[in-house]
Amino acid sequence: MKNLARLGTDFAVTLVGAFGLATAVLLFAGAEPLSAFSALFRGSLGSLLRLGYVMNAWIPLTLCACGLIFTFRIGLWNIGVEGQVMMGAILATWALRCYGEGGSPVLTVAAAFAAGMAGGALWALLAGYLKTKGGVHEIFTGLGLNFVAQAIILWLVFGPWKRAGVASMSGTETFSRDLWLPAVTAMRLSPAGLALVAAALVLTAVLIRYSRAALRLKALGNNERAAPMFGLRPQAYMLLAMAVAGGFAGLAGTIQAAGVYHRLIPAISSNYGYLALLVVMLANYRVAAVPLVAFFFACLNVGSIQLPMVLELDSSLSGVIQGALVLSALAVHGWRSGITKPGRAP
Repeated sequence: MKNLARLGTDFAVTLVGAFGLATAVLLFAGAEPLSAFSALFRGSLGSLLRLGYVMNAWIPLTLCACGLIFTFRIGLWNIGVEGQVMMGAILATWALRCYGEGGSPVLTVAAAFAAGMAGGALWALLAGYLKTKGGVHEIFTGLGLNFVAQAIILWLVFGPWKRAGVASMSGTETFSRDLWLPAVTAMRLSPAGLALVAAALVLTAVLIRYSRAALRLKALGNNERAAPMFGLRPQAYMLLAMAVAGGFAGLAGTIQAAGVYHRLIPAISSNYGYLALLVVMLANYRVAAVPLVAFFFACLNVGSIQLPMVLELDSSLSGVIQGALVLSALAVHGWRSGITKPGRAP
């Protein structure tokens, strides 16, 4: 209970600080803060359809964040999660494109999910292998592989998988409707995606709290040099953490392809991988806070569309608010670290 209260206090202080900074920026830009925040709210939660858009952003964002919990736990900066989302979408698209007459839609979609998770996991393992065997920092390998994954998508969209007679940034041919994930019409939201996120959150929470592997990940993250004394192999656990994170990211990419866009597009990842890094940090690496923080970011992303339409403000102001969130979270973290130093009252 004490930890939950502390988490709630930190989150509340972070939000207050973020809105304070955002208000100052809006005033500097000559905008009315209350009108801007009202437009953000209406743009994200003003109707069932807009709430559906928010949830469609929340689903992949939360899935990526669940995977990042494991890599952060062992001290790895899995910047390549963005590329892992893309590779998951690519392999899922390949599986869905194999569907033909006489095929089973259910089995095809199941194969797409398996292929998507495998694609994300293998792409993450490649980054992990370069880290553990080649000594290349995971930040550099992750960024490099992100660019490679994006290049592969562009090549496929404008090359082998281009639409009949035309290559367009709108993506590949739309999948057969039999392969679309079932969705609530009023919200354009797939219940299957919500169920997968719920399962992912529960699985992550259980593994982090009760599994021996997660405990070892934490031990290695705290002191890698002491690992050989306890018979642990740091490199093996790094690869395990990367594979789990990549699998979650690949699942997010599959949902993007099969449940949201129904095709492969160049912007299939929607930068959710990068945003998930901020979500996990702002959640203080706690599973319980991840869905709340992810929902807040999803609201900002969707609601920011209203800023140029209603108030004639640049939609990039949502990025300013996100930046204010990060600065506030860092300030709260620094304050919390300061008061819990030895000799100070917690």
